[in-house]
Amino acid sequence: MKLHYYPDTDSLYVEFSDRPGTQTIEVTDGLNVDLDANGQVVGFDIDQASQRLDLSTVETGALPLRKIKGG
Repeated sequence: MKLHYYPDTDSLYVEFSDRPGTQTIEVTDGLNVDLDANGQVVGFDIDQASQRLDLSTVETGALPLRKIKGG
């Protein structure tokens, strides 16, 4: 999973897979879900992220991490 923040649009993209999205569904105003060709979720796009979320910290818990990668 990767988090991508775009300050110029104040949007946060949570990427679950590197598969290409073929369909986007608007769940609610400012929250879109990208699906692949098989209908599987590949990511979430959150508009106005800094107004909806606390972006100052990222916290995880009990994830079965094998490798931590920064960048």
